[in-house]
Amino acid sequence: MNHILVTGAAGFIGFHVTARLLSQGHRVTGVDNLNSHYDVRLKRDRLTELRQFETFEFHEADITDVESLSHLFVQNPFQKVIHLAAEVGVRNSLLKPLEYVQSNVLGFVNLLEQCRLKEVEHVVYASSSSVYGANRKIPYSTHDAVDHPISLYAATKRADELIAHSYSHLYDLPTTGLRFFTVYGPWGRPDMAVYLFTKAILEGTPIKVFNHGNLKRDFTYVDDIVSGVLGVLEQIPVRTEPVSESTADDLNEQTVAPYRLYNIGNHQPVGIARLIDVIEQRIGKPAIRENFPMQPGDVLETYADISELQQATGFTPSTSIEQGIDRFVDWYLAYHSRGR
Repeated sequence: MNHILVTGAAGFIGFHVTARLLSQGHRVTGVDNLNSHYDVRLKRDRLTELRQFETFEFHEADITDVESLSHLFVQNPFQKVIHLAAEVGVRNSLLKPLEYVQSNVLGFVNLLEQCRLKEVEHVVYASSSSVYGANRKIPYSTHDAVDHPISLYAATKRADELIAHSYSHLYDLPTTGLRFFTVYGPWGRPDMAVYLFTKAILEGTPIKVFNHGNLKRDFTYVDDIVSGVLGVLEQIPVRTEPVSESTADDLNEQTVAPYRLYNIGNHQPVGIARLIDVIEQRIGKPAIRENFPMQPGDVLETYADISELQQATGFTPSTSIEQGIDRFVDWYLAYHSRGR
C-alpha cells in the first residue's frame, strides 16, 4: 500500500479522505496547522478518531514553513500527496486577504517544490467551484473560461491551478486539480450553511438567509466527494501528444503536460430555501428566517458538469440531500450530546 501525505488532515474533507485511506490499509501522514479560524476542539476530535489507526502519523505544521515541510519530505518517502490545506471561504477572504494569499498560494508552491524534488508520483489538490466567478452559463464546465473571479478566495484557487500546470509542464510532475462544489456531512465545518442552519434551528435562534433564499448550491455529500478524490488519485496523468487546435476546446486536451482538472460535485443544485425546509423536517422544528441581501463575492447558483470526471473514473454521486441531512443531523446530535 502507498504512503500518502494529506495536508489539512484535521480539516473536514481532509479528515474524511484520511479515514478512508486508512481503512483501505494505506499509511497516511497528516499535516495541519490547527489554526483557530473555527473551533480547534473539533479539529482535535477528528484527529482523535484518526489516531485509532496504527498507520496514521500526524504533524502539526504549516505548509508555508519551508524548513518544516522540507524536513517532513526528507523523513518520509511519500508516493502520493493529497493537498487539502487552505484558507477557505469566500466571505472570510474579504477580511484576511494576506493570510489567504500566504496559505493558498505560497503554501501550495512550497508543497509543489518538495513534490518536485522528491519525485512524488501524483499530487491531487483542492480547487473550488468559486473559480467560475460571475459565469452565467449553467452547469459550470471545465471548458468554460475562468478569468473573472469575484472573490480573493477564488483568485487564489485559480492561481493554484495555473501554478500546478507550470510544475506539470516544466518538471513532469503529475497533478490533478478538483474543483469542489459545496461539500457537507458529518464532522463538517461550523461556518458552513448546513451546520449553521442545524445549530440555529435546534437553539431557536434566527437564520441569516441571503438573497431571500434565492441562491442555489450544488451540495455534495462528503462520502461521495471522498470516493471521487480517491478515484482520481489512482488515475495518474501522463504527458500526451498535442491535440489540433480545431478540436482542443478542453483544458485537459489543450495541454500536453501530465495535468488534469475536474469538477467534483453532485450535479443537482438545491435552493437554500429548500435546504432549510429539509433540515426543519428532519429536526421537527421550524426555523426563524431573517432575510438579507446578496453578499459581496457570492454567486446565484453553482452547478457542476461532472461528465469528464465520470468518464475518467466512473464517479457517481449517490447521496440525496435528504439522506445527507439525516446523516449530518444524526452526527450533530450525537457529537454535541457529549458536552461539546
